[in-house]
Amino acid sequence: MTGRPFIVAIDGPAAAGKGTLARRLADAFGFAYLDTGALYRGVALSLIRAGVADPTESEATKAALRLDLSLLQSPDLRLEATGGMASRIAVMPAVRAALDALQRRFAEIPPQGAPGAVIDGRDIGTVICPKAQVKLFLTASVAARAERRVHELRARGLPADLAGITAEIEARDARDAGRATAPLKAAEDAHLLDTSDLGIEEVFAKAKSIIETARQTRT
Repeated sequence: MTGRPFIVAIDGPAAAGKGTLARRLADAFGFAYLDTGALYRGVALSLIRAGVADPTESEATKAALRLDLSLLQSPDLRLEATGGMASRIAVMPAVRAALDALQRRFAEIPPQGAPGAVIDGRDIGTVICPKAQVKLFLTASVAARAERRVHELRARGLPADLAGITAEIEARDARDAGRATAPLKAAEDAHLLDTSDLGIEEVFAKAKSIIETARQTRT
């Protein structure tokens, strides 16, 4: 085994279960965890709080470069408005460039000397970490993802409208898949996991097995 960190890249559309799975896997293997979507949500939230409803690429890039990482702990990060803004600014090449370097540094040198990293987002296996030892692509039906988001928001005591959330997820899917820069798609060597009818324990078991096999065969 080499001394390089072991990287697990997890990609997929909104509410497919990436974050829950990534945190479980990071805990199981003692790896560092990074939710790259939170970086974009953090930039989005900073713009919203500054009263910028329709940011230009220049405005969004400046917000990305001066991102206050403490925003990543705000519960407002999970609001649908924040997610919608995050998806909009994520199509901007300069914004992506401003945040890509941070993500790559995390993968190359995981915090606190962790032996590896689990990173989830939209383009980790295709753009950020194309040489990741394990690439997972999670997906699920729009209906399943909308129901999960409603449950998540209501559990947090936040308002949640199924029809509105369904429409927002569909719009975000279209933006993420259609953007010119790093569109959402599965890497050719990614393991595809459809979570529509699977519980977290089933998804976790499948992913854990894939990683264990890859670690055993790594040279």
